[in-house]
Amino acid sequence: MLPTRSFQLRNHVRGFLIYAAGDTAAALLLHQFSWLRLLGMALVGGLLYSTEVPAYFRWLDARVPSRTNGSQLRKTSRAAMSLLYFNPLWIARHYVFLGLFGGAAESISLALLPIAGRSFLLNAPVSLAANYYIQNRVATNRRFVASAVFSGIMAVSYALSAAWL
Repeated sequence: MLPTRSFQLRNHVRGFLIYAAGDTAAALLLHQFSWLRLLGMALVGGLLYSTEVPAYFRWLDARVPSRTNGSQLRKTSRAAMSLLYFNPLWIARHYVFLGLFGGAAESISLALLPIAGRSFLLNAPVSLAANYYIQNRVATNRRFVASAVFSGIMAVSYALSAAWL
């Protein structure tokens, strides 16, 4: 069971803005910008991600407490568990949202799973390093923001990779 926490308006506003900004930058790079996509991804970031990501981080804190002088195994475990949370199924769900709000609902199929899997594996080293930093160096009340900013940067990275490869 996840530890409960009261409504955090600040996280919802930040999720709304940060996820919208990251996805908009990626959409502009790919010439796929639409107002519906901007609004949809802002709502996903501000309502869904801003609720579930902090809840997972609280759950992770309860299972693997962070300590300033914690062991390297504990620190690595926190990063690995965070990386596993943003797994291929999470990525595929994000692609579904992009398809729904980006006007490409026809692209939503089980074919997204291998794409999400490849995306997860290709980005695992960078994601592990970023999650290590977020889980072990960022203050608890700032982890969601740091994670959302990293997600926004990754969205731009995915857009550039698609354009260049």
